[in-house]
Amino acid sequence: VQLQASGGGSVQAGESLRLSCAASGSVVSPNGMGWYRQAPGKEREKVATRTTGGITSYADSVKGRFTVSRDNAKNMIFLQMNNLKPEDTATYFCRLWTIETLPQQSYWGQGTLVTVSS
Repeated sequence: VQLQASGGGSVQAGESLRLSCAASGSVVSPNGMGWYRQAPGKEREKVATRTTGGITSYADSVKGRFTVSRDNAKNMIFLQMNNLKPEDTATYFCRLWTIETLPQQSYWGQGTLVTVSS
């Protein structure tokens, strides 16, 4: 499975960006897809996830500002980021994991950089 993320860029605080990630190859369902981010000098953290069944979770720091959505038929996940803050600056990675396989399979895409200036 390969994951291709896109949509990063440089914006001012308060502006919006939309990230996209497409999975290709032998994608098994049901699965979860999500966005994670890593700022310089910090550990990677979960931002938002959504399963094929629609179960969604968000980091507290992005609730009310970010919205995760999926196109299950196309194996894509999106992250609409509104009211961006400088602390959202990070490299954003998408991830896909299987839900019912043993062992669980997990795949990561390359990062896309988001830079928010004040």
